[in-house]
Amino acid sequence: MRVKRGTKRTKRRKKILKQAKGFYGGKSRNFRVAKEAVERSMQFAYRDRRNRKRDFRRLWIVRINAGARLNGLSYNRFMHGLQKAGCELNRKMLADLAAREPEGFAELAKVAQAALESSGAEAVAKPAQAKPKAEAEPKAKAQPRAKAQPKAKARPKAEAEAVETETAAEPVEAEAAAEPA
Repeated sequence: MRVKRGTKRTKRRKKILKQAKGFYGGKSRNFRVAKEAVERSMQFAYRDRRNRKRDFRRLWIVRINAGARLNGLSYNRFMHGLQKAGCELNRKMLADLAAREPEGFAELAKVAQAALESSGAEAVAKPAQAKPKAEAEPKAKAQPRAKAQPKAKARPKAEAEAVETETAAEPVEAEAAAEPA
């Protein structure tokens, strides 16, 4: 007996066509085409949910940078100053302040500037305690590597003994030549 899907098939198709509502032409009416269009749109939606987070972060950084530069700081110095001051406002809130309340943002810029200057005074004091360059110990130079000696070739036993006797005889001859002089 042949099994027909009955209401399940209708529900599934209606669900896909409902998701395809507003698509152009047959993509919103023809099930086969609509199914492909919906799958493709879901892939774009998945990808762009992640891209949206990147895009908004970039927008916030641009707005914060613009506000910081109006107050005489670059973005990275402004953010570093806020971090030193212990300010825990996120980029979204800082961007909103920069766009809607420039006076409040200017106060934050002053706080960041003050934190940078106080930490800068500490940084200036530290090098005075360090050794001057003339007294600093020189770094040890790296020793050049010794060249690898070629491996001795395997020789027959008689030949090896002959080489040994020649090397042993050379110092004796050198000593004998040195005595008469």
